[in-house]
Amino acid sequence: MKRFFLFSTIAMSLAVATGCCHINGSKSGSYPQKLTLTTEWDKVFPLSDKVDHSKVTFMNRFGITLAADLYKPKGATGRLAAIAVSGPFGAVKEQSSGLYAQELADRGFLTIAFDPSFTGESGGMPRYVASPDINTEDFQAAVDYLISREDVDAEHIGILGVCGWGGMAINAAAIDTRVKATVASTMYDMTRVVANGYYDMDDNAAARQKTRRALNAQRSVDFGKVPERAGGVIDPLPADAPQFIKDYHAYYKMPRGYHPRSLNSTDGWNKTSALSFLNAKLLAYAGEIESAVMVLHGEKAHSRYFGETAFKMLKGGNKELVIVPGASHCDLYDQKEIIPFDRIAAFYTKYLK
Repeated sequence: MKRFFLFSTIAMSLAVATGCCHINGSKSGSYPQKLTLTTEWDKVFPLSDKVDHSKVTFMNRFGITLAADLYKPKGATGRLAAIAVSGPFGAVKEQSSGLYAQELADRGFLTIAFDPSFTGESGGMPRYVASPDINTEDFQAAVDYLISREDVDAEHIGILGVCGWGGMAINAAAIDTRVKATVASTMYDMTRVVANGYYDMDDNAAARQKTRRALNAQRSVDFGKVPERAGGVIDPLPADAPQFIKDYHAYYKMPRGYHPRSLNSTDGWNKTSALSFLNAKLLAYAGEIESAVMVLHGEKAHSRYFGETAFKMLKGGNKELVIVPGASHCDLYDQKEIIPFDRIAAFYTKYLK
C-alpha cells in the first residue's frame, strides 16, 4: 500500500546569525539568506598555485543558505567531474575539508568545501546545532549546486566526508543516486557514538536513558535563552588525557589547525546538539548503496572500528577499505605525507571520469 504524507506549510521568519549573515529579502523575512563572507584567505593551509579559488553559496531543502569555498584547476575548460567535501565534526571549511578539496582540485577535479548548516559562515538558527537529517541534506544540497554549474559534468559527482561527516556522506550516498562515488575519511558514526559511547561501552538502555534525562533537562534550562555551549576540545589538557584527546588538542588548539570559527577550537556545540542522534541510525541503509564507496582509516586511529563496521555493511565490487599504516585519527586531517591523496584521486578518477 502506498503511503501518503500531508505536509502543512508553516510560515517562518528567519533570524540573523550574529556576525555571520543577514537577510536579503522582504520585510516579511523571505529567504534565501545573504551571507557576509570573509574576503581574506584565512585557511590553516596555504593556497595552491595550481587552483583558482572563489567563494559560493547555495541553499538546502530546509531553506538554510550554506557557504563554500570552490577550488578549480587553473586553466581547466569544459565540464569537470566534481566533489563536495565537508567535515570534520565541529570543524569548518578553512580546516581539513578545505585541504582535501584543494588537493583534489590540484589533481583535476572541481571541488567545494562547505560549512554545514548552523556552523561557520553558513546560515541557520539557532547556531551550533548538528542534525543527522539536515546535515545529510547539506551534502545533497551541495550536489544540487554542483549539478547546476555549467562547468560541472552532472553525471560525475562525488562527495567526501571527514570524521563525523564521513558517516553523513555514507548516509547521503544511500539516499542520493546522483552521487557516483563517496569517500569517508577517518569516519565517525555519530549516531553510534552518541547512543552507545566509545567502543559501545554504554550500549544499554539505562545509559541512554541517563543521557536523555540530562539532555532534556538542559532543554528546559535553555528555553528562551541563548543555548549553553558544551565546550570545544578541552584546554588545557589534563595529565591523564587519552592519546586521541591529545591528538585533537594538537590540531584544534594549536596553530596547526586552530580556527576562530571552528567549534572544536572554541566553545563547542550547543549542549543539546546531540539529542537527535540518539534516535537515528545513520548507516541503516548503507548496504543498499550501489555507487562506489571508499572507507579510509588510520591503522592506529581510535575511531577505526567505525570505518570497518561501515565497510562490512557495504556490498558490491566497487567498495574499497583503505587502512593507512601507522596513522592516527587526526593524521588524516592534514598530514599530506600520510593522507593517500593520489589513491583517493585515482578512486574518483575511476568512478567519476
